Amino acid sequence: MSTPVPRKLWEHANPQSTQMWTFKTKLEQEKGIKLPSYHDLHQWSITNRAAFWSFCWDYFPIISSGKYTSVVDESARIDSVPEWFPGVRVNFAENMLFTADKTTPTTAGEPIITTTGKEDNKIAMTQVREGAKEPALNISWGQLRRKTGKLTQALKAAGVVKGDRVAVVASNSIDTLVVMLATTALGALFSSASTDTGVKGILDRLLQLKPKWVFFDDFTVYNGKRVDLRAKIGDVVQGLKGVEEFRGVVAVPRFANRPVDVTAVPRTQTLATFLAQAKSEELEFVRIGFREPFLVVYSSGTTGKPKPIVHGVGGYILNANKEARLNRDHGPKSTIMQFTTTGWIMYMQAISGLMFGGKPILYDGSPFVPDAKILIELLGRYKVTHFGTSPRYMHELRKNGIRPREVADLSNLSIVTSTGMVLSESLFEWFYDEGFPAHTQLANISGGTDLAACLGIENPLTPLYVGGCQGAGLGLSIEVFDQADEGVTGVKGTRVPDGVAGEIVVTKPWPTMPVKFLGDDGPQKYFDAYFSRFDNVWTQGDFISIHPVTKQIFFLGRSDGVLNPSGVRFGSAEIYNVLDTLFTTEIADSICVGQRRPQDSDESVMLFLLMRPGHKFTQDIVGRVKEAIKKALSARHVPKYVFETPEIPTTVNLKKVELPVKQIVSGKNIKASGTLLNPQSLEFYYQFAEVEKLVEPKSKL
Repeated sequence: MSTPVPRKLWEHANPQSTQMWTFKTKLEQEKGIKLPSYHDLHQWSITNRAAFWSFCWDYFPIISSGKYTSVVDESARIDSVPEWFPGVRVNFAENMLFTADKTTPTTAGEPIITTTGKEDNKIAMTQVREGAKEPALNISWGQLRRKTGKLTQALKAAGVVKGDRVAVVASNSIDTLVVMLATTALGALFSSASTDTGVKGILDRLLQLKPKWVFFDDFTVYNGKRVDLRAKIGDVVQGLKGVEEFRGVVAVPRFANRPVDVTAVPRTQTLATFLAQAKSEELEFVRIGFREPFLVVYSSGTTGKPKPIVHGVGGYILNANKEARLNRDHGPKSTIMQFTTTGWIMYMQAISGLMFGGKPILYDGSPFVPDAKILIELLGRYKVTHFGTSPRYMHELRKNGIRPREVADLSNLSIVTSTGMVLSESLFEWFYDEGFPAHTQLANISGGTDLAACLGIENPLTPLYVGGCQGAGLGLSIEVFDQADEGVTGVKGTRVPDGVAGEIVVTKPWPTMPVKFLGDDGPQKYFDAYFSRFDNVWTQGDFISIHPVTKQIFFLGRSDGVLNPSGVRFGSAEIYNVLDTLFTTEIADSICVGQRRPQDSDESVMLFLLMRPGHKFTQDIVGRVKEAIKKALSARHVPKYVFETPEIPTTVNLKKVELPVKQIVSGKNIKASGTLLNPQSLEFYYQFAEVEKLVEPKSKL
């Protein structure tokens, strides 16, 4: 029986005009091969990994020094995290601020640095604040280089050297980007968090990072509200008092030329005071090894504190060139607007257009102020070519009857990327039937924080069909495995046929695998996070299927306990940490899961509380729990539903299991795993699949 092919929604009008086609043609000529389709190109890239990545390295204009002795040991196990391109040295900020010309090497064999597409007087980027009420701020390439140079010199004077760590808790602004560029220019590690993160959430990250300096916005604005952050800065400083490396906080003015008085905040100085240390605006770049760290990002904290994931500089630069230039056709004429906070890996997507001479539009604030049309209006105003958003945002547009193609001139818009949660089939069809122009490519992508790359990504060579992602990322050896039983580790994975749902895994190493996790227990946490479930493969934690005919990837949701309401991704452990800290006398245990049934357009967070003997479940405790979560984390972390439970399912080693509960409340009937200590406990949760009918749960207490 043949598999039906979904409705075709889009295909490129002229694939031969794209950078992907040029790349493929040159590869075919050099290797003496013929690759008729993107799928053929992908298959060649994963069966000839060293040759593929070597070709990429020579093809893309990356500023570097040194020569690699080998690409990678192709016989190495993936869990050994093998080294790539040993001998090569690069710098992230240098590649953001300049463009290499590899066609005219110097006598030393290093590329000449030119400013192709990055002229000093050309606008490099534009900053737009919430609702576009404040005047947009443009900055030229020359100004960006000078600001970066001055902060680089100030950081150097303040003791920052290669390997140190610098953090920001700030908005998506030019100032935040300058901190990143100046930090990485010196070979130091950069990490960022959003200002709407609670003090505990910030400290959970910073205490693992152990930063030398923290740059912190002095105010935040979101949804029309202005919040003074000096009290939060003070709490963070207090929380970092035991960190030997920590020197202090630099308060960055949220409103230009209106810094607040921070003299009463301990160990805190204004940005102007910090910059006064700089003796010049000279740019300097410390090139570091291909695999040396430059960026620390954090997992969602599903099984404990957020995991501090360290990414290497060379892998990121190489893969960013591959994805942006080939899959998205980025270049000097691109204008990119990625809606994101600084606390998400997509922040890199928001700024990395600079690497290709493109112009980022940085938006800071709510996408619904003054109304849901604001981002669409900005797309037209700035002639945006590449827009990054989420299914939740498109759902809000559809819900409010907003048709973007009727709101603004979107003739320049070539691609809309969507990520953060599953994109429903109905939104695929709405996108083309009502929402956006027919020429715009809808890119349903997935990958993320863990790998700093896309497992599933768009391309210009194949059509787009309803419900899917066009294909796997080049050079990533993706397969679909039958799901292992809950709690089972180290099993040999079983590949399932195309069309059958299962776990997405990567079977061979690739250049953007994390270098490490921070901390003494980092190596074990790294192994447990990705390699413990199946032997010698990387397990991402997503359910997918691959269409037998089109080869498109269908992402079916998370296979672990990551919570994802409205595209805001966080871990249940962050909720548990609040309860365990503040409610130990009343609450014995809890379980927090996401509910997303077939009819739901968004995920709802459900929290179940197991009360201690002598303490009753009341609306008073529900209110106090919600308020505590909001204060410690953010309003986005507050569960939609809070119920009492008589029992929490656990494995035989007493580890609570979330996935069965998540599946049950999402409308599935499941077979309890043999690893459960109390499989009968799952029966209680079936009633919540129809939560709207419950005034109170039918408790079996």
